[in-house]
Amino acid sequence: MKSWFITGASRGFGLRIARLALERGDNVAATARRAEAVAEAIGEHPNLLALPLDVTDEAQAQAAAAAAVERFGQIDVLLNNAGFGLLGAVEEASVAEVERVYRTNVFGLLNVTRAVLPQMRAQRSGRILNISSIGGYRAGPGFGVYASTKFAVEGLSEALRAELAPLGIHVTAVEPGYFRTDFLDASSLSVSTTGIADYDGTVGAVRRVASSLNHGQPGDPDKLARVLVDFADVPNPPVRLPLGSDTVAAIEAKHASDAAILAEWREVSISTDFAA
Repeated sequence: MKSWFITGASRGFGLRIARLALERGDNVAATARRAEAVAEAIGEHPNLLALPLDVTDEAQAQAAAAAAVERFGQIDVLLNNAGFGLLGAVEEASVAEVERVYRTNVFGLLNVTRAVLPQMRAQRSGRILNISSIGGYRAGPGFGVYASTKFAVEGLSEALRAELAPLGIHVTAVEPGYFRTDFLDASSLSVSTTGIADYDGTVGAVRRVASSLNHGQPGDPDKLARVLVDFADVPNPPVRLPLGSDTVAAIEAKHASDAAILAEWREVSISTDFAA
C-alpha cells in the first residue's frame, strides 16, 4: 500500500489518478483549492483525505503535508499536478498574466515539493511525479509563456533527481501531449486579454486550432492515469516520461532539428574555447 499526495485532484489527471490509487487500496491525500470539490468528485472513501490547498500558499502547503503524514504516517508518491495554461503571444501576455501562471506552475510546485521532501528524506524513500508537458520540451507560438513554466519544471526535475537519488527518492517529469481533458477549457487555459494583429498568422492560427481541437485531442486521459499509477511501482523510473504519440513525434523532430544545428554550426560552437 502506498500513500499518495496529489495536487489539483478535483478534476483532470489528478482526479483520475486519485480514483485509481484508491481502487487498488492505496491511501490518497487529495488536494484542491476547495476540499469539498474533491469530496464531491470522489465520494466517501476510508483511504481518502481531502485537503484544501492553494499551491501558491506556502504555509497551506506545509499544513497539508503535515496533515497527510499525521493521517497516513508517510508520503510515498507526490504528484505535482496542479497547473494551468496561458495562450497568447509572448508580447501579448501582461505582467499579471505571466506572474499568475508562474505562481502556480513553478512556485506552487516548489512550495509543495519543499513541504513534502523532509518526510521523504526521513523515510529515505519516495517518488515525485511532476506533470510537465510536451511544451516543457519544445515551445511553439502561442504557448511561449506556458512552455517556459514547463521548461522550468523540467530543469527542476533534472536537478532534484540528481540531488535526491542518493537518498532513495526518484523524480520524473511527466510529459503529456494533447489529452482529452478540460485543459483547453476556460477553467484550465487562460487566454491573453491583449491581441496584436501582427500575430494573427501565427498565434491567431494556434488559437483557432486549439478551439477546434478541444475535446477531440488524441490522448486518452484514463490510459494516462493507469500508466502513472502503475509507474509508481517501477523500480528504476526515468527522469522523463513522454506520453502520447504526438509527444513522441515532437521529441523526435526536435532531436533531428538540434542535430542539424550541431552539424552546421559545430566549428563555430567549439571555436570559443581557449586554444589547447
